[in-house]
Amino acid sequence: MPAPKNPFKAAIRENRFQLGLWVALASPYAAEVVAGSGYDWLLIDGEHAPNDLPLLAAQYGAIAGRGSHPIVRLPVGDTALIKQVLDTGVQTLLIPMVDSVDQARQLVRAVRYPPQGIRGVGAALGRATNFGRITDYLRNANDEICLLLQIESKAGLNAIDEIAALDGVDGLFIGPADLAADMGHLGNPGHIEVRAAIVDAFTRIRRAGKARGIMTLDPAQARDYRDLGADFMAIGTDVTLLVNATERLRREFLGEAEPTRSESGY
Repeated sequence: MPAPKNPFKAAIRENRFQLGLWVALASPYAAEVVAGSGYDWLLIDGEHAPNDLPLLAAQYGAIAGRGSHPIVRLPVGDTALIKQVLDTGVQTLLIPMVDSVDQARQLVRAVRYPPQGIRGVGAALGRATNFGRITDYLRNANDEICLLLQIESKAGLNAIDEIAALDGVDGLFIGPADLAADMGHLGNPGHIEVRAAIVDAFTRIRRAGKARGIMTLDPAQARDYRDLGADFMAIGTDVTLLVNATERLRREFLGEAEPTRSESGY
């Protein structure tokens, strides 16, 4: 049985736009439902959703093989957590709150086996090797792991050129909500100063030859980000879609007006 290829990594290397959705209900069953919806990738959120490692792994298993590529966002870029989640079979990671090139360099080492990195060897115990049945996993894993780093602070913006230049960083994902907060515009990721920072970040990431990622729940903002050159983008969350659909059904039946909502990121 050959080691699995990473279709998402191949796509962003070939400049094929990848459309995604956030999965934050912390439910393997819900994740499986969403996996059939035709998105290129789904982000299983371990940062803001109530997930632990077994639950992340269960959702990964529910999504894998159903058409959407599962990406896992860990709560923090911890070497031990990275080792564990990669052994469950995850090939693409999004790490939040990356503020420096030293932090990024350590993350690159964490996802790679020696001598290029420090990932512990033990995947034969997990899904990554189909429990030991994939005999060439160790030889190919470094090439198929995709590392995405989330830039969501002024410090991260200042370090983009150095971070994007690192071999082993496959894409940089701009977090508009946290970036807006750090820039003094909490709850307003569409602020003109935040957009200008995103435009500048996209330009610098593109100059380094890396993929540019972002997310928004605002359709107009999503189209703007795509026009600006986003290579992979999430346009919604399962939580928000469920809230909106269930409330809309009730309002429409009762003839109630739709309330005004402001966009806060997600």
